[in-house]
Amino acid sequence: MADRHDGAAVTADALSLRGPRGWVYREVGLTAEPGALVALTGPPGSGRTALLLTLAGRMRPTAGTAAVAGLALPAQAAKVRRIAALGPVPGVNPPDEALTVATHLRERHLLHARPFAPRARRRNEARTAHALATAGLALDDLRTPVQELSALDRFRLGTALALLGEPRLVCADDVGERLAEDDRHAAWAMLRDVADTGVTVLATTTGGPGTGQADLTLHLDAASAEETAPAEETVDARV
Repeated sequence: MADRHDGAAVTADALSLRGPRGWVYREVGLTAEPGALVALTGPPGSGRTALLLTLAGRMRPTAGTAAVAGLALPAQAAKVRRIAALGPVPGVNPPDEALTVATHLRERHLLHARPFAPRARRRNEARTAHALATAGLALDDLRTPVQELSALDRFRLGTALALLGEPRLVCADDVGERLAEDDRHAAWAMLRDVADTGVTVLATTTGGPGTGQADLTLHLDAASAEETAPAEETVDARV
């Protein structure tokens, strides 16, 4: 059984972001318990990615309130960034396709520990094994270049890299986009496994197969945001 982590509760009330062209998202309410898998759904242009980055402490909202593990956003965004890791976010943190999986893992470890101390090396090996197992990335040779990975395995790699820092919150964007239906289900099942270790997971998608594995779904559109339970039961988005 994988080690359990202390996930972060995520809340938002009337959270809004206005850009030069108008509202990006508006009046978002959310209550997610630690260890929950939350699907943020909506069509392109609904502000899904911007909301995800806001809750990860990477974007500053215009109005409303939000908190991650009790840390207020945006006032404590720097502290939120220490406990919230970005998984795959297209256009923000794509892996270098020319580098190998091992190189990406090694570079990520440089951000979290002293890589040359014996104790740090052992810790890195344990973190790597746990992250790869949780993300379901099984490779015969970690020297495989990223460009040779399937789209699903690239998604698994991005998630594993996020897990190396032992975060309390993982954020992933466009889950399942450009994947075959079976791979889309597999991507959501993997995020379910991550959440089952205790880590809170926020994941955006346009909808479709696999989202039923989420504990909570927050739907965004151009006019409003409403929160629904997986079984299509409407709940108060701000409770």
